[in-house]
Amino acid sequence: WHVSPPRYTLLCGNPPFETSDLKETYRCIKQVEYTLPAFLSLPAKHLIAGILRRNPQDRLTLEEILDHEFFKGYTPEKLPPSSCVMAPELSPPNPAKSLFAKVTKTLFGKKKPKAKKGSLEDKDDISKLVTGLMKTSICRQMSYKTVEGNEATPISCCSASSSPVETVMEETSHKSVSPSIRGTMASSCEAFEDCITASAIIESAVRLLRTCLSSMPPAEKNPASLACHEHFVWVSKWVDYSNKYGFGYQLSNRSIGVLFNNGTHMTLSPNHRTMHYNPTNSKHLVFSVAAIPEQLQGQMSILRYFASYMEQHLMKGGDLPSIDDLGQPALLLLQWVKTDQALLMLFSSGTLQVNFYNDHTKVIISKPDHSCLVTYINRERNSYTYKLCSIQELGCSPELHHRLRYILKLLQERAEA
Repeated sequence: WHVSPPRYTLLCGNPPFETSDLKETYRCIKQVEYTLPAFLSLPAKHLIAGILRRNPQDRLTLEEILDHEFFKGYTPEKLPPSSCVMAPELSPPNPAKSLFAKVTKTLFGKKKPKAKKGSLEDKDDISKLVTGLMKTSICRQMSYKTVEGNEATPISCCSASSSPVETVMEETSHKSVSPSIRGTMASSCEAFEDCITASAIIESAVRLLRTCLSSMPPAEKNPASLACHEHFVWVSKWVDYSNKYGFGYQLSNRSIGVLFNNGTHMTLSPNHRTMHYNPTNSKHLVFSVAAIPEQLQGQMSILRYFASYMEQHLMKGGDLPSIDDLGQPALLLLQWVKTDQALLMLFSSGTLQVNFYNDHTKVIISKPDHSCLVTYINRERNSYTYKLCSIQELGCSPELHHRLRYILKLLQERAEA
């Protein structure tokens, strides 16, 4: 059994039982539920199906695996470093070419060995290709308990002391956070009178939800949704890779952000020309992508890997429109919290988003024009936006009511932590 999941992963590019929910993944493992991609060869399908069987007595033995038709074809002695990022060409060697090489060695002798240098170069190439490649394992589905705004594991969930304000490259302020990193910088407290924090967002949401849920009448359906979606920014894709790097996400305006484990935050603009860097929650630096400081190149590479992974492997989380960047300040992820049921994300705009693992539903609470809106994305990925005051006056469906109560309980626990 243990040799088949790695073989499946190598052949298909992802583990056999991986889902977006940890409980569902374990259920698939127990029930041995998986799919075989159509592009696999027939011998490969037979080999995997022969090993991944629920009853151990029905599985192929090691001798039968070694003697399987899958291994009867050509197997190269080694693979080039490029195999880390692209499929290798597996063509058997030309017998005439091999014979010519042997004759040449016999007549003219062997060349002076350069194997050591070549070997080192190969190793360097491999390390460059492999370093930072996105890890698709069950690790990023694990849930984390949080205390006092910091994850129990090496994860950063720091509350912001202020929110960032977008600065333009023409500005003349070039103060540096450290002597070696320079860029355009502004402190949000210099630009806004009210510096929003994660605790402030939680406190406001708790007050609004408590008032709404305590006074709303019983109902079987939601009030009428707004005719058009408000232009607020929400998380359309996310990846938890905090066991190594941090938490990555894609916003509806197509910008990419990463909150790194060391507490720093980096955002790539929708047009991928500008990078916003927050070494602290109150410091904001802006760089052209063509002029990223050497000290930030490593984090920039990780951000690009997050962007590539989400583009290739993740679906958009709902049918809300993808809005263009309307000149708004670059959003800062202030805090994220994972429980056994949901993911909570708090942003510097005051937006609060909760994604539920089991059915992929989402609730987004935002204040685009000082009026609180609740957007619900259902199991079918259809989205509906309501005014919170309408829910308080008319009630809502049991489905939405249950989720709002869970969010209130989660926020209250965070506020008391």
